Amino acid sequence: MKQAKLLTDIEFKRLTATVNSLRYPTRNHTIVALSFYGGLRAIEIANLRVKDVVDMNGEVKDIAFLSAQQTKGNEGCTLYVNTKLRKQLVKYISKYPSLLKNRERKLIFSAKGNGFTAQTIVNLFQRLYKLSAIEGASSHSGRRQMISSLADKSVNIRVIQQLARHKSPTVTMRYVDTNPSKLRNAIELV
Repeated sequence: MKQAKLLTDIEFKRLTATVNSLRYPTRNHTIVALSFYGGLRAIEIANLRVKDVVDMNGEVKDIAFLSAQQTKGNEGCTLYVNTKLRKQLVKYISKYPSLLKNRERKLIFSAKGNGFTAQTIVNLFQRLYKLSAIEGASSHSGRRQMISSLADKSVNIRVIQQLARHKSPTVTMRYVDTNPSKLRNAIELV
């Protein structure tokens, strides 16, 4: 199975510029942030509800709990909201305050008024990457990027496994990128 491409800094800037050039940039930046900074899968992004990430006072939560019905594998999980993701979620809620009127509704709205499905999230990522001239990337690229980035920062694999919501560290290790530059840097540590 081919792995989702990791984006270079230049490619991520192109992706950002593409999102800014299209309709609903705040919504689409939020989808990208949920993938790259939260490590969420398309199905999890599509199934997020307003109440999952926003408390009763309209504040973005530090921790979101997803039920078994919202995730892959029918097992509930915890999403830790970091500073970058929080900033984007605050921007999104501020831009679309009507979302707070119905906390049961899907967090990510579609132009048709209902929420995105997992497939429409996948399709949106395909479109964004195509418009950004980024080949090999998919809706899973952000998740893989988050996991590889944590590994590059020497975060313990068990911690990464928990954040990735994997049952086995073996699965997590498949997400971690290696390349000649990383191998060269690692050997210089000896």
